[in-house]
Amino acid sequence: MSDFLIHSIKDSIRNIPDFPVKGVQFKDITTVLKMPELFSMIVDQMAAHYANMGITKIVAIESRGFIIGGALAYKLGVGFVPVRKPGKLPAETYTKKYDLEYGTDTLEIHRDALHDQDVVLLHDDLLATGGTSLAAIDLVKQSGVKKIFVSFIVELDFLKGRNRLCPPYEVFSLVHF
Repeated sequence: MSDFLIHSIKDSIRNIPDFPVKGVQFKDITTVLKMPELFSMIVDQMAAHYANMGITKIVAIESRGFIIGGALAYKLGVGFVPVRKPGKLPAETYTKKYDLEYGTDTLEIHRDALHDQDVVLLHDDLLATGGTSLAAIDLVKQSGVKKIFVSFIVELDFLKGRNRLCPPYEVFSLVHF
């Protein structure tokens, strides 16, 4: 990956202090996504990384994960599976409650979205402590998939979320703070 892409993404991310709660420095990726060149380079770079790994489904976490996750599914020619907040999916779901840096939350996935032959790329916009990703991984694992890869646009290294995911999951992040 080029230094130009890394620096362009980092320079384009807006920092929002004390959001969603006091003490959190929120990394707003919407400022990156509105730039067509950067949006395309992010999708192309991530798709190139996973092109030969046998991915069959992109599983993306609500809501910012849907943006790149949907584009990756299209680019890789694979299915897209949303992980949503409670009550947003119409069919039978698996549910996982988990801890956040600033509270608790719950995620759901359709029970029939994945099967034991799937190779999944779980995508979200940002890796912080890894709690949300671990909850989504637990949901995906309930379908008995073959393999799970995990990707992010941004990783906050100082929070050590990668240490909670690796091993056993391979984590790929475009930029690190």
